[in-house]
Amino acid sequence: MMSTAITITTAQQLFQANLHERCELVRGELRMMSPSGAAHGAVVVNVTLHLGSFVKANDLGRVFGAETGFIIAWDPDSVRAPDVAFVRQTRLEGGIPAQFFPGAPDIAVEVLSPSDSASKVHEKAEDWLRAGCQEVWLVDPQRKTVSKCTLSGSSVLHAPQETIISDLLPGFQLPVAELFK
Repeated sequence: MMSTAITITTAQQLFQANLHERCELVRGELRMMSPSGAAHGAVVVNVTLHLGSFVKANDLGRVFGAETGFIIAWDPDSVRAPDVAFVRQTRLEGGIPAQFFPGAPDIAVEVLSPSDSASKVHEKAEDWLRAGCQEVWLVDPQRKTVSKCTLSGSSVLHAPQETIISDLLPGFQLPVAELFK
């Protein structure tokens, strides 16, 4: 039996393909993503719980999970999926789209895996910022740090002494160490 290869170069094709593998579309090129390890997944849940609880309690917007696609470029199309994302309430007034979210989240959180190369992580952070993301948090479970990246620069926060604070989330304070418990 011969299998049929499909070509996916646009966000619409990717959404309609209903693939069962995790992937991203980067400048018209489909990139498959391996499943993450357990330590990675535990950190993603910690970020989601802390950020999600705060956002919900303060009615600031929505937090989205790892499989959520965000269209961050067109022609060629790019659909990226952060480990955790936050979108402000003012951007959701038309509702949450059934398909990929049009545009970058306000905050994109990427939890590094041992297999992630520095160049791929920085490429992804730059893609988020170029697309209009206000903050990118690069969470490194091995070093127990969070690099908070914005268009004006980046800073590295260390566990156990430092805390994540965001201008996009008034009153939010999350000790970096809480992400790794």
